[in-house]
Amino acid sequence: MADKQEIYDVTIIGGGPVGLFTAFYCGLRELKTKVVEFLPKPGGKVSMFFPEKIIRDIGGIPGIAGAQLIEQLKEQAATFDPDFVFNQRITGFKRLDDGTIELTAATGETHYTRTVILACGMGTLEVNELNHHDASAYAGKNLRYTAEKLAEFQGKHVVISGGGDSAVDWANELEPLAASVTILHRREEFGGLESAVTKMKQSSVRVLAPYSLQHISGNGDIIESITAVHTETGAQEVIEIDELIINHGFTIDLGPIKEWGLDTEDGRIKADRHMRTNLPGVFVAGDAASYESKLKLIAGGFTEGPTAVNSAKAYLDPHAEKMAMYSTHHKKLVVQ
Repeated sequence: MADKQEIYDVTIIGGGPVGLFTAFYCGLRELKTKVVEFLPKPGGKVSMFFPEKIIRDIGGIPGIAGAQLIEQLKEQAATFDPDFVFNQRITGFKRLDDGTIELTAATGETHYTRTVILACGMGTLEVNELNHHDASAYAGKNLRYTAEKLAEFQGKHVVISGGGDSAVDWANELEPLAASVTILHRREEFGGLESAVTKMKQSSVRVLAPYSLQHISGNGDIIESITAVHTETGAQEVIEIDELIINHGFTIDLGPIKEWGLDTEDGRIKADRHMRTNLPGVFVAGDAASYESKLKLIAGGFTEGPTAVNSAKAYLDPHAEKMAMYSTHHKKLVVQ
């Protein structure tokens, strides 16, 4: 059947930041490339949850909003015209007699490829919703699970429940805009970069830790106040609010990919320093990858993607150069 459909050199599963940059690098290596994304558009969780978050840990870019970064990565990826497929979750993996890999989507479509690069993050993402009997009634009103449009919080009293990097970043982004920002965290220690936590604690953000969100009160249309409880003493405080942001993490699942026979560790796919998995012709990059000294930043994924591509190129052609020429030398990129 493989001979009846186009066979790609590389199929990238995942169209987030790492998948997009990996597609660009595939073009530098002159590999025919397809990107398959579960969501209806590229960008992954950056597009879904952090379009206005300012990203500051990519070399050479002092700061860039998530949505802008994705737009630039899309433009860059389009340089070599890879094919994109959206709204498809790859579930099946089969190696045919001639070595071609057949990928099957949950919708039944099939894709044929000589190699696969998994840039799927840690799989599908589902927000951990607030465990409160009235939460669903206020979701989408002034109970939110992301701060997509910062301007909507202008002049408002905002409470953030959570202590991870996203909660800290949102507190810092909203502090200049909102009338007040209060953050509740069940532990005294916050996640995220040390500099971001320090900035938050030195700003006007009110930090309540260790506190947890115990109760929400509203009029049936919007939440009017929340009750915070000290996790050690049990002391309670009622706080009037305009907006409540819940950042209690995500449920992340590799799903059917776990059944392919890949070696995994703590929900991630084991890789060597060449981004090779235990399956021949299958490579990994970005949040999905697990190896010693892993750098859990987009910038780290921007190195892992090209490394995976170079390994795929070597798998397809053992005599190929170990890496691409510098982009400044590529005929398609040289300014005439």
